[in-house]
Amino acid sequence: MKLSLKLKDYRVKPEAKVDLADWPTEIQPLYESKTHYRELLEESRGELGDLQNVLYAHNRYALLLLFQGMDTAGKGGAIKHVMSGVNPQGCQVFSFAQPSAEELDHDFLWRTNRCLPERGRIGIFDRSYYEEVLVVRVVPGVLERQRLPAELVDRDRIWRERFGDIVNLEAYLRRNGTRVVKFFLHISKEEQRQRLLARIDQPHKNWKITRADIESRGLWDDYQEAYAECLGATSSEHAPWLVVPADDKRNARLIVAQAVVEALQGLEMEYPKASEEHLEELRELRQVLESDPKR
Repeated sequence: MKLSLKLKDYRVKPEAKVDLADWPTEIQPLYESKTHYRELLEESRGELGDLQNVLYAHNRYALLLLFQGMDTAGKGGAIKHVMSGVNPQGCQVFSFAQPSAEELDHDFLWRTNRCLPERGRIGIFDRSYYEEVLVVRVVPGVLERQRLPAELVDRDRIWRERFGDIVNLEAYLRRNGTRVVKFFLHISKEEQRQRLLARIDQPHKNWKITRADIESRGLWDDYQEAYAECLGATSSEHAPWLVVPADDKRNARLIVAQAVVEALQGLEMEYPKASEEHLEELRELRQVLESDPKR
């Protein structure tokens, strides 16, 4: 019952010129029915759980998963449904909203860098340092609140500089054992409208929507342009972007699940082998346990 999926179809090539209108927000279902979808997702969860156990025991690599997308793109849902099969002890989730005063007093990578996963663990960023070349770029006044020295704020140069900083960071992380997998959940403007309406119409979702969401929607075209440039400038061989068609949440979750499984499968890891000294100790411990009176 293996999912037939080629991730290269969703991968942004390094230094590509991206036009998001060329990337689909909806594809044919990867599943035959709701039951089939659940079976496929459960299979991926099982694989993911097994691989996470090896990752934790091997304790040499870390995996960092980044989720970006417009409001209502399904970032939280993908994290919830795909990652529910992992051991919480080996997984950390961070959501990055409006920065605090303390965070604004540091460089733009500081607040996310201190949340990077330890060896043996999976780190998940719901939004990430990419907000620094997206919302900071699109929303007027946000860059000014970062209080950078005036001579360092050249709007014709600063975004290219930040792209370079991010690419260098991700290369540095890879050289230190952290694999970075980046998802852009790509939805259409009409699908976002329907999801926002659902948040208004369904009482249990009312808390998810504010006027700020509608104001952000008014900047749709600006965000699409910012995302397009960002994806092309920061997709690399070692940390490529995956543009995930997200109008169908089930499809999106299956693609994300497959990408996480393949990322872990690509790591050269195994359960630690016991040394001869440890094996001898284990034999002694067995003798102690076997000689222990039965109750």
